[in-house]
Amino acid sequence: MLKSMRNIGIMAHIDAGKTTTTERILYYTGKSHRIGEVDNGEATMDWMEQEQERGITIQSAATTIYWKNYQINIIDTPGHVDFTAEVERSLRVLDGAVAIFDAVRGVEPQTETVWHQAERYKVPCIGYVNKMDRVGADFFQVLEDIRATLGADTAAIQIPIGKESGFEGIIDLIEMREIRWDGATEGEKMLIAPIRADRIDLAQEWREKLIDTLSKTSDTITLQYLAGETISPALLKQELRKAVLSRDLLPVLAGASRRNMGVQPLVDAVVDYLPSPDEAVPALGHHLKKEEEVQVSCDPSGSPVGLVFKIQNDREAGSLCYIRMYSGSIKPGTMVFNIGKKKRERVNRILRMHSNKSDPLDSLSAGDIGVVIGMKFAQTGDTIGSEGLPLLLEKMQFPEPVISVSIEPKTLSEQDKLREILGILSKEDPTFTTKENVETGQLIISGMGELHLDVLVTRILKEYHVGAKVGNPQVTYRESVSQEVEQPQQFSKVFGGKENAAGLTLKITPLERGSGNRYVCGVKDQNIPAAVFEAIERGITGAFGSGIALGYPCIDVGVTLIDIQYSELTGTEFAFEACANMGFDEACRRAGPVLLEPIMAVELICPKEFIGDVISLVTQRGGQVLSIDSKPQIEEVKTLAPMAKMFGFMTALRSVSQGRATFTMEFSHFEVKKE
Repeated sequence: MLKSMRNIGIMAHIDAGKTTTTERILYYTGKSHRIGEVDNGEATMDWMEQEQERGITIQSAATTIYWKNYQINIIDTPGHVDFTAEVERSLRVLDGAVAIFDAVRGVEPQTETVWHQAERYKVPCIGYVNKMDRVGADFFQVLEDIRATLGADTAAIQIPIGKESGFEGIIDLIEMREIRWDGATEGEKMLIAPIRADRIDLAQEWREKLIDTLSKTSDTITLQYLAGETISPALLKQELRKAVLSRDLLPVLAGASRRNMGVQPLVDAVVDYLPSPDEAVPALGHHLKKEEEVQVSCDPSGSPVGLVFKIQNDREAGSLCYIRMYSGSIKPGTMVFNIGKKKRERVNRILRMHSNKSDPLDSLSAGDIGVVIGMKFAQTGDTIGSEGLPLLLEKMQFPEPVISVSIEPKTLSEQDKLREILGILSKEDPTFTTKENVETGQLIISGMGELHLDVLVTRILKEYHVGAKVGNPQVTYRESVSQEVEQPQQFSKVFGGKENAAGLTLKITPLERGSGNRYVCGVKDQNIPAAVFEAIERGITGAFGSGIALGYPCIDVGVTLIDIQYSELTGTEFAFEACANMGFDEACRRAGPVLLEPIMAVELICPKEFIGDVISLVTQRGGQVLSIDSKPQIEEVKTLAPMAKMFGFMTALRSVSQGRATFTMEFSHFEVKKE
């Protein structure tokens, strides 16, 4: 069963055609009876009201299809950089991925981001160059772009017949044949023909290139080629599969999904070249009792180990926990152990999801992906399993939110409802955080960008029907120190007739940007209870979050405890925790506090005629141009710019480029705010 299963994701830059391609796959595999178009707001996988209105994917949607006796679990991921967390948690649980490239624009900024995410999780990929029917489409230029930008060794297993409006099909270099699609059957019927005489030389040339590329990773191909033997399609597929599994090669296909061309060979390639769950890189788990890393083998009869990679709230069913099982199996009506939370959870029902519809399952086994209903404590990143095998799977890493807005209910009666909904949304989305401003009592919500917060606020207002007032976007700043300082601190208070006293000396040191906060205990004294040292550490780590002068969290601050005055009679844990907290605040105020602002990596794509105006716009906003990469139709500009100056940038960019330039923006680093 495992050999006939594939867990794949479809990933790319926004508007490269991920959802359009997925809709065709659903149609040709019989999962849907008509093709849903993104432009009409009818895409099956974009089921959220906002996805249909905006024409973009916001939440990764899961579905299962069956193709030639293979079960393929597909996750259609968002392409917009504000929803990187959705891509991150999807890639964490996938065995293979289809990377879609725009035939006109080649490798775009978000394509790079998701490619590097796939590299980090060692996910084997196949490439698909979409939109071959568009003006400016160039399959061979995209191959060069992939090699140059992503550093991937490409192997074209198809080449297009014609391009732009003249695109009519592809030449299959494995089987050496031409494939076209019948428009009368919406591309369902494929027309196979021998390669035409005037195209045979080009096809032979590219097949030679494929064999040459493959011979670098396959001794079998090299020996047969040198011996002058004919290399069979079966051997090519077998060796190509090995190269894909080891991430040595990226096979690339061509098509135009919108015109229903190229999709079926893409599904064949998923089956032929991407790994089954037992061929994928085994998951690593941390054994809590043995304190060691162990590999989790994909065995349905083993102890259950699964990862909750996504939480979605359903008004009737409660939390839908998307789970990838790595070992063993779980059944409805049984209990599982949430290893990180150390709590038992009940599995009421297990579902096979198809976008926002579902079918019940009798069990969920190793290698499979499904949804569990009934878990109350589970959060994104939790490991579920059994008490007998306390394995904790590697946690997912999410970037920090960099933009905030205030939100408050229109009436007091809606206050509790708003807090409840914010809790639900932050459980669903790890990059969305909520906190209360202690001084003003305002609720502050933070996210990855303007679009991210706009989507979440719209959900609160429309989906959950809560009346709320939303403030203007604010930048999430940080604080740090610029000097080294030693601070002696005393604390003494009488509570209930008992004196609580403490004394200590702290050394505060500025650390390199991005290295985080660090606390070091530099005092070794056997006569002082361990609980006192723990209290001091609590006091300091608690103070990191409350800031120095303006209340923003502290980053990149080193704290060393260099002296301690302790008395058995008066030295309580409370006294030392309070003393450490006060000492930290005092020291930081003396250590040259600085305000840090988030700097964003902004990547722009614009037609050549607007490049001057676009660069001028960026520099006016305090941006610094790092590089300009010229491509046949467009210019790619990489810049760094302060987040505070980037509000409303999209509107300004559209006006200087007649709506033809696009940009992506993600957090790069914090640096001292310029006055």
